Amino acid sequence: MIPWWILAVLVIGMNVSLWGVVGILRLTEQMAGRLMGRPSAGGRSSRSAGGRRNGPGPGAASGRAGHPDQLGLTVNDVAVLMPAHNEAAVIGESLEAIMRLVPRGNVHVVSDGSTDATIDIAKRSGAHVIATSRNVGKAGALQEAIRRFRLIERFRVVLFLDADTRIQPGYFTAALPMFDRPGVVAVAGCVKTDYDRKLSLIGGLLVAHRLRIYGFGQRALKFGQTWHRFNATHIIPGFASMYLTKILPKIEMNPPGLVIEDFNMTFEVYQKRLGKVAFTTAAVAVTQDPETFRDYVRQTKRWALGLWQTVRRHPPRRNLFTAMLALLLTELVTSSIVFLLAPFVFLTLLIPEFASQSLNMAWFAQVYDFVSDRVSFHTLLVGVVIPDYAVTCFVALVERRPRLLVYGFAFLFLRLVDAAIGLYTLPLAWLSKSDGRWKSPIRRAATESVPSGRESVPSGRSALRSAANSGL
Repeated sequence: MIPWWILAVLVIGMNVSLWGVVGILRLTEQMAGRLMGRPSAGGRSSRSAGGRRNGPGPGAASGRAGHPDQLGLTVNDVAVLMPAHNEAAVIGESLEAIMRLVPRGNVHVVSDGSTDATIDIAKRSGAHVIATSRNVGKAGALQEAIRRFRLIERFRVVLFLDADTRIQPGYFTAALPMFDRPGVVAVAGCVKTDYDRKLSLIGGLLVAHRLRIYGFGQRALKFGQTWHRFNATHIIPGFASMYLTKILPKIEMNPPGLVIEDFNMTFEVYQKRLGKVAFTTAAVAVTQDPETFRDYVRQTKRWALGLWQTVRRHPPRRNLFTAMLALLLTELVTSSIVFLLAPFVFLTLLIPEFASQSLNMAWFAQVYDFVSDRVSFHTLLVGVVIPDYAVTCFVALVERRPRLLVYGFAFLFLRLVDAAIGLYTLPLAWLSKSDGRWKSPIRRAATESVPSGRESVPSGRSALRSAANSGL
């Protein structure tokens, strides 16, 4: 009989078990540092990190006397680059959110073959706007925009920001000081899904599933992976993450045959030994996840294919990153197989409970004997169902989202979908090539309520939305 704990490890994850321990060590170090009065994140005050005018400008020196690793970055040093393809429904709010935090002149938008009002809305916001001559894909659009806007020459840091993502207050205060840590060349943002918008039952389940993935993965996996002592994370997500511009010329951002760019850029950082990646849960950005099953499958397939394509492109090397990646991919394949087999195992055990005559069929009796000798209902319950629901309970607690408990066991179905997509895209990475062109999921503008009895005064956000709806 297979021990239940083996299934539990596969459900929770070998990576989580390993990097969760590393994360606890990192947290212990941080708490010890606070008790000893050490300054956090390079020792600068939050005002210096987030200030608009009292820090060095784009042409300032890259270090300070006596402190070669401290860059003294402020938001004046940050270029925001937002690629967009038909994002009229959401780009106005995203631009408004980022322009509250950085100078308007630092914000740049590249429209990649948009056919809606994306360009007009971006121009009305005051951002610098260009358009590609055709739909070249996100990576191609980023590469072209970096060159045409001369971002490497003009800025010390670039924030790649998706058009459906709203940067939250405190992002730069938390993230910029992390560049003062030795060797840090990129800072990964902490993603939160837009869970409070109006959603259908299916949409609520899909978005809740993403909330669970983000809430658990970032705390139990990425937090440990980005500790400065053991630094090896498999992705710097492209929704809202920052890079020092000095390393961008060394990164091949848009190699042929890849469907997405963020996995490849992360692999480039580690495999070319450009530096370390930092991460903090305080650098938050809110993004929209798919609310229809079709869009969910399409996006998940795109992500999974992008991972396997990047693995195909980068041969393994003798370093910590490759070892971490090998463990991650091994777990991805084995856990996906286990999840896909679980329903068949369950049905094999269940059928004789309601149709005992099924055991009279020789072929089924052989299958049943093989399965029942190795797995029982108790093993499935304790090794699969309970550990998976425990993850839901953990995220519901730390995210203060008790509604997740209602969806509970429905997440198992979506994990089956994810597992099937992960295995399906594995051979595709070697059998097919991608051109990187994209199609955004269905987007929804956030709704605003107006108190009754008061005249509605259009805000900047509603004005931009009106432009989108009118097709300007």
